Amino acid sequence: MDFYEKIEKHIAAKLPLVVYRKPSERLIHAILQKDDELKYLNDFTESGFIFAPFDSEKRIVLMRSDENFRFEPSINADHRGFVISSPVEVNTDQKDFHIGMVKEGIAKIDEGVLQKVVLSRRFTVDVNSRPVELFKRLSATYPNAFCYLWYHPKVGLWLGATPEILMTLENTRFTTTSLAGTQPYNDSKAPSWGKKEIEEQALVTDYILGSLKDKVTDLVQSETESVRAGKLWHLRTKITGVLAHENLENIIKALHPTPAVCGLPKLTAKEFITNHEGYDREFYTGFLGELNFSFNSSKKGDRADFDRVPHIRGTKSSLYVNLRCTKITNKSAFVYVGGGITRSSEPEDEWEETIAKSKTVLQALQN
Repeated sequence: MDFYEKIEKHIAAKLPLVVYRKPSERLIHAILQKDDELKYLNDFTESGFIFAPFDSEKRIVLMRSDENFRFEPSINADHRGFVISSPVEVNTDQKDFHIGMVKEGIAKIDEGVLQKVVLSRRFTVDVNSRPVELFKRLSATYPNAFCYLWYHPKVGLWLGATPEILMTLENTRFTTTSLAGTQPYNDSKAPSWGKKEIEEQALVTDYILGSLKDKVTDLVQSETESVRAGKLWHLRTKITGVLAHENLENIIKALHPTPAVCGLPKLTAKEFITNHEGYDREFYTGFLGELNFSFNSSKKGDRADFDRVPHIRGTKSSLYVNLRCTKITNKSAFVYVGGGITRSSEPEDEWEETIAKSKTVLQALQN
């Protein structure tokens, strides 16, 4: 049976699954569950694909792997049908509400109650394509993003193409990123970052370093760089270290939700979000990915050398922040977009940033 046909039959049977492709890779992974049990993560020593909500007090869904397989599209596969050239339709109905909310956030920052708060909105669009086709479009259009299709009949169907890593862990070697600041991609020039974007990115970086300094040894911070994600630029700093005595659960609790999706101070920002956004984020700005997957490879990573060099064995976790995502219900889709608010924010610019970010998903939905 064709790879995608098998996925569609599984969804039609109302059985849980996840299909995903990692950044800059061709290989597509599928994990299928053979009944509709809703299983939750008990602790971070378990293995499986996890789907975590924004609210860290709520439980994390663990996809049971009754069957898993991989598929590599032909290198000559023609994806031109998924390349988006027409402009997307932008709805401005929420503009006044969003700008008003941003102004309230800036006022709280000026009062000293907040340092930063990430404010988002959710809107609905019609969708007529099958979920598998939407996943194909996202994967073809955003090769450098983590692209996924996740479905559970008791939770819902989610798709996304996220540019942000929450963390990776290979045995004890830990990596995370501070990703903040946004500018539209322009073919003709490199981004020029202003005070607001630089300040926002520094807040996220400083928070992550402060949260990890007593939990991770050999902590190293890279230079901040500009990275492209589809039609957007972001600022990124990589942070690496080694897990010493802390377990993975404590690291994730320290990181999630980061100031890149919530704000500072964390609890105050979260309360402001709950009181002002007017909807439940659910899994938007949560995280998802592989937890404690086994691996076995040669140090050189070359199959020809596998039997002639020492092997690296152990477990690896690869978790991504759930951004640029949508929840599909019947013939409509919820699209989620947001941005970080600091003292230097301009409300009109923040609205325009949500428009730019929404195009990642809208281009696939409206094609």
